[in-house]
Amino acid sequence: MSYCINPACPNPENITHTELCQACGSKLLLRDRYRISQALGQGGFGATFLAIDESLPGEPNCVLKQLRPTSTAPHVLQMARDLFRREAKTLGKIGSHPQVPRLLDYFEANQEFYLVQEYVGGATLQQEIKRGGPLSEAGIKQFLSEILPVLQYVHSQQVIHRDIKPANIIRRTQDAKLVLIDFGAVKDQVSQTSMSVSEQTALTAYAIGTPGYAPPEQMAMRPVYASDIYAVGVTCIYLLTGKSPKDLDYDPATGELMWEKHVHVTEHFASVLRKMLEVSVRHRFQSAAEILRALDLEPYLDSLAKSMSTQNQGNPQNPTRRQSGDRTDETGSPVTASPAARVAMAIRARQAKSDSTSLQSGMSRNRVLAAKPSSLTALRSKGSTTGQPKVPPKIDAQALQLAYSKGRRDFAAYDLSLLSLQRASLSGAIFHQSKLNNANLQGANLFNADFGRASLNGINLRDANLSRAYLSHADLEGADLRGADLSHAYLANANLRGANLCGANLTGAKVTDEQLSAARTNWATVRPGGKKGLW
Repeated sequence: MSYCINPACPNPENITHTELCQACGSKLLLRDRYRISQALGQGGFGATFLAIDESLPGEPNCVLKQLRPTSTAPHVLQMARDLFRREAKTLGKIGSHPQVPRLLDYFEANQEFYLVQEYVGGATLQQEIKRGGPLSEAGIKQFLSEILPVLQYVHSQQVIHRDIKPANIIRRTQDAKLVLIDFGAVKDQVSQTSMSVSEQTALTAYAIGTPGYAPPEQMAMRPVYASDIYAVGVTCIYLLTGKSPKDLDYDPATGELMWEKHVHVTEHFASVLRKMLEVSVRHRFQSAAEILRALDLEPYLDSLAKSMSTQNQGNPQNPTRRQSGDRTDETGSPVTASPAARVAMAIRARQAKSDSTSLQSGMSRNRVLAAKPSSLTALRSKGSTTGQPKVPPKIDAQALQLAYSKGRRDFAAYDLSLLSLQRASLSGAIFHQSKLNNANLQGANLFNADFGRASLNGINLRDANLSRAYLSHADLEGADLRGADLSHAYLANANLRGANLCGANLTGAKVTDEQLSAARTNWATVRPGGKKGLW
């Protein structure tokens, strides 16, 4: 089909290869090469179409944007043109990144502006959630591991996107990678201070971003790099709940989005989300790299516990005082604790409690999940009189499945070694830093499950569904993963020495060739790129 892009055309649909629109007489082949096949949507100042490039072999698809502002006021038209040029300039500048659409062409025809960019086939994250429902915490961690490096690159090019949201992130069909689209609202170097009221109104209408995803400083026309961090945080809430910001309440006193009652995540991850969603810019994460570092500071880390124990010697009464980067008042109390300091304080508070399953630290909004016993032992105060190290809590297979059926998902730091959970349905369960050595989970449904830093030596995961599972730093030495579905699993820094991956599906998995070289594979193993064969 040939589609007419004349806004006034009464019937834009035409038969293929027609030169002129049968309804309005407009030329259908733009620049003698681009033929529009369908309309994709319309934003504040432009309409977007799917097109084919007839000048190239194979006539590949591309996306064509036409400047089409909703107002004809001269200052609005000029603003729209400026924004349109800005998007073209930005795509030309950063389009070399594989997860940003490439700029293919930019031209003016009949006093109208056009922008042509790479077509990205796939579904937006908004469409994925509407079809498949919300993600688990492990799924959100994987999302962040994919999108934050892209955002880090964009910011390194002195660009603020200003309209990050689920509808502007596409999962590309060919390789399942996330692609950040729609750079029509990016921040350039133009000063906003000299604009008139009418110009400010025009810019607000076309370039401020999406209400709910844009933080207060962006709504006030003062966006910074951390504004994109806030938008990513709101996107995480949407992916966790399926609810857009307009469906959630706000604290009228602080302006904070009230999301916590709608999600079920570990306290450490909740603290990361809180800092991404801070209303105050100065208390928010300032970069994508900071978030990635914070996600690695899981509260169960032995190394972190030992580090804090060493740093705090000589000042047992105030273990957070000497954390690098923390500010204190005149009394020595921390003003803004770092993630590591918050973990230290939470662990100390937890030691004072007699209930080993308590998750409350007694500190305002700085609670933490149960820490690994060795961490507690390493940080035990000199005045302790118990003398007995705590052991990981245990639970049998039947009790675990019963708890899961009643809605429980958190089994972090448990000793589940040798359990028989064949064909169990444990989608979205959290086994962070748990021990599952020699457990039998053959054929189990572990979609979106969290095995971060878990010990999985000798585990039987044959034919298990581990799609989108989070296995960062997991120890899978000697694990049986024959025929397992590991598509889009996050295996960064996982130990795969001796793991049997014969016939496993690793399509889109986050894993390196070096890791896989230590595992057993065969011709039936599906590589991350989607092809079968030996490594």
